[in-house]
Amino acid sequence: MQTILADLAVSMSEFKKNPSSILREAQHRPVAVLNHNKTAFYMVTPELFQAMVEELAERDLYRTILSRLAEKTQAIEVDVEVI
Repeated sequence: MQTILADLAVSMSEFKKNPSSILREAQHRPVAVLNHNKTAFYMVTPELFQAMVEELAERDLYRTILSRLAEKTQAIEVDVEVI
């Protein structure tokens, strides 16, 4: 069984009938849109989408930092003051 990651879920046909009413009813919360009782997609606000993208970018940066810290012993020391 598929987990629905939203407090509000609507059928695809209900969504197609009146998407703006679904948006109003959601009150800035994510909405799972179902097709044959399986999640077809999630509707989220632009603010939430931006926050999710930023979180993913931060996690990617964190993984990069960890991998570079693991290679710290191979680093070559340089003096940035020298011209």
